Amino acid sequence: MVGLLPLCAATVFDGTYVREHPEVYTRLRRFLDARPEITAFIHDLSKVGYAGRRLAAILDETRLRRVLATMLDEQEFLSPYGIRSLSRYHAEHPFIFRVGDQEYRVSYLPAESDTGMFGGNSNWRGPIWMPVNALIIRGLLQYYTYYGNDFTIECPTGSGRHMNLYQVAEEITRRLTRIFLRDDQGRRPVYGGTRKFQEDPHWRDYLSFYEYFHGDNGAGLGASHQTGWTGVIARAMQLFATSTAEEILELGKMAAFTELKVEAQRG
Repeated sequence: MVGLLPLCAATVFDGTYVREHPEVYTRLRRFLDARPEITAFIHDLSKVGYAGRRLAAILDETRLRRVLATMLDEQEFLSPYGIRSLSRYHAEHPFIFRVGDQEYRVSYLPAESDTGMFGGNSNWRGPIWMPVNALIIRGLLQYYTYYGNDFTIECPTGSGRHMNLYQVAEEITRRLTRIFLRDDQGRRPVYGGTRKFQEDPHWRDYLSFYEYFHGDNGAGLGASHQTGWTGVIARAMQLFATSTAEEILELGKMAAFTELKVEAQRG
């Protein structure tokens, strides 16, 4: 997951902002020009994107594509239920290092840990975490407002199906939402093999927001009720239900607030 986090460090400046506050851009440009060792490894802020927007990001287009190709690979980070915190590749290929006579290894653990360390849970070695998925979705939408529909990527990797970055963000949200919805057998992945919650009519519709989720089957793990960050799934669902790719592209950052403004006016 650490390798994916640079994707989240992105924000877009509207073209009108640069025109209205040229001194800010001038100072930023002067700062970056004096530090070529920084600008050699990040996106070029001087490049103009869709609707005159500028992008402040660590990843340039080449590096962005490399990160996305791995993140959207179902044999690596892309789970049926969101983005895993560790690549599934490490299930068969654990990272191993040795210190003296002692061997240490990090392998893909989609649920609980195989040791008693860190309280017996695997935490960031495989499960799906809602807050980081939300940051990835936000980052993808930022990139989309800059690159527009000309930037497409294979999703899932190797599928032959290409999507723009809005569609990729929507696809990740759809997979996260699947955790809580009933499948073809009427079972909710979030409850895993807990029959009480899956079958009892008094409990099966009582949704719990867990701390994190199984990297392969979406079952809820860790603390519950964890509304503090898992509740962000409701905002992600609302965003894609009340906006379109066209609105996001034209309105930029403001698109996320358009529906709320409309509802307030109706009230």
